[in-house]
Amino acid sequence: MSSIIGNKLKISLFGESHGEAAGIVIDGLPPGIELNLEYIDEHMKRRAPGQSVLSTPRREEDKYSIVSGYFQGKTTGTPLCALIYNENINSKDYNEIKSKIRPGHGDYTGFIKYKGFNDFRGGGHFSGRLTAPLTFAGAIAMQILQSKKIYIVSRIKSIKDISDDDGINLHENEINRLTKMNFPVLSSDKLKLMQEKISEAKENNNSVGGVIETYIVNVPAGYGGPFFDSVESKLSHMIFSIPAVKGIEFGAGFDITKLTGNNANDEFIITNNKITTTTNNNGGILGGITNGMPIVFRTAIKPTSSIGISQHTVDLHEMKETEINVAGRHDPCIVPRVIPAINGAAALVILDLILERDGELWI
Repeated sequence: MSSIIGNKLKISLFGESHGEAAGIVIDGLPPGIELNLEYIDEHMKRRAPGQSVLSTPRREEDKYSIVSGYFQGKTTGTPLCALIYNENINSKDYNEIKSKIRPGHGDYTGFIKYKGFNDFRGGGHFSGRLTAPLTFAGAIAMQILQSKKIYIVSRIKSIKDISDDDGINLHENEINRLTKMNFPVLSSDKLKLMQEKISEAKENNNSVGGVIETYIVNVPAGYGGPFFDSVESKLSHMIFSIPAVKGIEFGAGFDITKLTGNNANDEFIITNNKITTTTNNNGGILGGITNGMPIVFRTAIKPTSSIGISQHTVDLHEMKETEINVAGRHDPCIVPRVIPAINGAAALVILDLILERDGELWI
């Protein structure tokens, strides 16, 4: 299994894209948490393939089965395990990549690491299919955080060279609106241009990437730690577990290098008897610890690696250069479907940080 161990939560993913099922084990969830299954279903549906003409034709309902750690509607405190069965599989599309490695994928590195025994169908264990169980776990964490008025929301900051407007409103109504959108952007005009850009890539058997901007609101000051346990370190570790993520930046990010110290520093003020800052260039984190301002980060998502354009590659069995035209059903842009995975992954990190400091009694 692929595992990540927090100070309180331990998460393990297992399964392959074209295996019988993918699944997750969550260890460390406190007992007695009532799960809103409809809320989890909503997040799973937004990530699921086949929900839009701009996504892959592969259609999976992403129905999950909780097989342990859940009894009479509540968590038991023992490891919670959920399975998501793969139903709409067409493995014959992947016969060619048994020997021909796909550019941009983990085919070559997986072949080397696992000595040729890896399941190559649909990317196997390297597939974005494994973000389904991650989204499931994240939806549990999100509803726990929401019970304490901590919200996580993401919007599509850009698709290729089309950028959304600035000036996001972080009031609860706007957060709920964006959360329910399959293609969350602020500007309806930019939404149209972004979707046109994706449609153009699809028509040309190509793909595009983009940037997702995420806000975590109402996390109190004092969570996290310096150096190796910084909030940035933990979030980055988790976010980079999502396939196709190639970069992450916090607050003003790389643009902070264009500022001088007096502009980059977030000056402190008192608002309604609470210490806040006039700006948020540091993205709600100072010294690796939350400062009470919204945690802000942006994630770079690369163009979908599977494209219907002929590309140069190598045949591993014959050890010669050749060409490949990737068959199968693929997204021309995976950015919209990555959002629930990013939200859920971030929620797991924040929940672990809170449980570390405050313990189960926080819930």
